[in-house]
Amino acid sequence: MTSTIKVNNVQDVDGNNIINENANTITIGKSGDTVQVASGASLVGGGIEWQSVVTAATLTAVAGKGYPIDTSSNACTVTLPGSPSVGDQLIFTDYARNFGTNNLTLDTNSSNYQGQTTNVVYSTNGESINIVYIDGTKGWIPITDGSVVCSTCPYDIDFLIVGGGGAGGTCGSHNASAAGGGAGGYRTSTQTVTAGVVITTTVGNGGSAGSNSQGAQGGSGSVSSIAGTGLTTIESAGGGGGGGGPAPGSAGVDGGSGGGATMSPSVGSGDVPDVTPDQGFDGGTGYPSTPNYGSGGGGGASAVGVNGTSTNGGTGGAGSASSITGSSVTYAGGGGGGTHNGGTAAPGGSGGGGAGETNAAGNAGTDNLGGGGGGAGAIVVVERAGGAGGKGVVILSMPTSNYTGTTTGSPTVTTSGANTIVKFTGTGSYTT
Repeated sequence: MTSTIKVNNVQDVDGNNIINENANTITIGKSGDTVQVASGASLVGGGIEWQSVVTAATLTAVAGKGYPIDTSSNACTVTLPGSPSVGDQLIFTDYARNFGTNNLTLDTNSSNYQGQTTNVVYSTNGESINIVYIDGTKGWIPITDGSVVCSTCPYDIDFLIVGGGGAGGTCGSHNASAAGGGAGGYRTSTQTVTAGVVITTTVGNGGSAGSNSQGAQGGSGSVSSIAGTGLTTIESAGGGGGGGGPAPGSAGVDGGSGGGATMSPSVGSGDVPDVTPDQGFDGGTGYPSTPNYGSGGGGGASAVGVNGTSTNGGTGGAGSASSITGSSVTYAGGGGGGTHNGGTAAPGGSGGGGAGETNAAGNAGTDNLGGGGGGAGAIVVVERAGGAGGKGVVILSMPTSNYTGTTTGSPTVTTSGANTIVKFTGTGSYTT
């Protein structure tokens, strides 16, 4: 049997309407009243009252409400209700998918949160948190607090692209010295991607140390790059090789950073080809007189190579630091210049530059930092080869919530905070 109860206006003993129908709108209770559902009964149609988007750095939450939180410009700390009742419910959702950058913190306001009074931090992009107050022992309990992955939403990837370093020059006899190789070009980029884009990476090799032929320039490094549909292709040039000795010496080679020169010939120019901002700097000059002279250092990502003097080789130009992996690492230092017997060879620039030498072959630049190789130094009839350039590197960093795990080329994958870092030391790809 089906019962039908018709209610128009129902009043309490004071004559106040507690159920009121007006133009098909039914109002239960009046402002300030508490409407209670009997134990065991279900209220159909009740729910969370959603609020306007919150952009402020602080919010005092009210039970029964839902809050879209936009942390695009700043983190947000939400203070939970001070005297919650059993069944109180709240929802917070990442309006702009930025919790990974600017976190959401829930201040428990002296109540327990899963049995603890410690403030809770949510730091995953796309996360939604639905909590209910249960009792004084466990307090607020999440019904859901998982990441909401949006496979079609655009997101940003940070890139670091370093070209292969140039090799140091080769020296011949007669107290000769050779110059340091230039570092590989250093470039960064942040680009917005969508699902399904194949990002192809190429990692440049370091320049070859070459033969012991006197006066030979060091080999130049090769290009590192990223490319993909909808992306701006970024190429970092290989570093220029260092000039060789003895007199009259040879010029440094142009490149991402330029190779240093020996004696009077011209230095290698950096930032070739020209990009903005500059991907590297020029090499240093050699001291012009014999037999006592030092050769110039190769250019680095942030400084020119130092000039050689009458007794010392020039230090390689300094590289540039990046924290894309989660910690600061310096890349793309120039190779140090060699010097004649009795002088002092120069260290490579910070960021993997190989040291120059006296009466020895130059030292190699560091692989996967794109450092330039050091210049050689020799005496009498002994010929020495310059140090090889260091191999380049390509690194991607993205929110972990967006990382797909689809790669080729066996990159190294690590995490730092809310980001996943994919480091390529050879040709490969990542699919968004």
